[in-house]
Amino acid sequence: MKDGNVKKLIAKEKKRQEDSINLIASENIVSKDVLEALGSVFTNKYAEGYPRKRYYGGNAIIDELEELAISRALNLFHLSPETWNVNVQPYSGSPANLAVLHALIPLGKKVMAMDLAMGGHLSHGSRVSVTGTLWKQVPYGVDKKTGRVDYNNLFKIAKKERPSVIIAGGSSYARIIDFKKFRKVADSVGAILIVDMSHVSGLVAGGVYPTPFPYADVVMTTTHKTLRGPRGAIVFSKKELSEKINKVVFPGIQGGPHENQIAAIAVALFEASKPSFKLYARRVVKNAKVLSEELKKLGWEIVSGGTDTHLFLLDTYARGISGKKAADALEKKGIVVNKNLIPYDTRSPLDPSGIRIGTAAVTTKGMREKDMKRIAKNIDLVLKELS
Repeated sequence: MKDGNVKKLIAKEKKRQEDSINLIASENIVSKDVLEALGSVFTNKYAEGYPRKRYYGGNAIIDELEELAISRALNLFHLSPETWNVNVQPYSGSPANLAVLHALIPLGKKVMAMDLAMGGHLSHGSRVSVTGTLWKQVPYGVDKKTGRVDYNNLFKIAKKERPSVIIAGGSSYARIIDFKKFRKVADSVGAILIVDMSHVSGLVAGGVYPTPFPYADVVMTTTHKTLRGPRGAIVFSKKELSEKINKVVFPGIQGGPHENQIAAIAVALFEASKPSFKLYARRVVKNAKVLSEELKKLGWEIVSGGTDTHLFLLDTYARGISGKKAADALEKKGIVVNKNLIPYDTRSPLDPSGIRIGTAAVTTKGMREKDMKRIAKNIDLVLKELS
């Protein structure tokens, strides 16, 4: 690379990633093949439209690429093309969620979703997101004692508010979501059920987390978390809803798709179809369980008491340490987490009561249970100095 400044920054960032213990739940480490596809000549092509229906010439190979990615997505999650449509063009998860909502419900209608402070996501109708200005969020949360979704209360809220859409899924909920119960709640009020499986899609593909597809009308996932692909998103939708969603993705809110990104997604889907990925997914969850249990043994409070996934929340303020202070101190020691709200948090999102910890990236690096025990001890040593 002739640009010395950027080359230097790439080298510095590579070293930072190699030297640090990355426990950010929404990050992972892609393969060399994914990186190669992401930096390929597909970045040169403009391809407005969909396969066989483009607005530019020279897209015959692009069509093959998108069709390959779509086919791999269907196969990975064992879906029939007769029932499900796949859109691999969304640039990332937030515009994908925006597109789905805009396609399916009129402006101003109610969207029932997990409250951001309880583990939800900004793009599910949070007031600080554009989705919260276009639709009215009806929030649901978790039980204060158990830290788990209260399905009886979920049903009561839905009956009272009659939302047009119910969203299952979030960004910091560590337990298994009962998609069948969400389906029953949605059916009881005539709502569309959207599942945002961005965090757990790799676990679903690996067979260690229940699949939402038998119950959902729409499933959205990002591709860069446990699926271990590039930054991007995929929308799966029932055939009767797909045309509306596709039209909002393009030309509604996006222009030409990032075909280099789609090429990298196709590679990631290929990798996730291999037996080795199932082993990886099992190790991710096992590592998260071991790490959370070791921290509990050391006296730290884990929200909901543990985890069924790749992530969990640690309540640092139970020991008088703010989430920001904890995250900053850990990063100085080479352990990277993110500050995070915990359920019923009384502190600011900028300096909340907890941190979020995930094991997808360290598992990709080859770390195992013994490493989780060592990391737990190191976290404990750093945080004890603050208390």
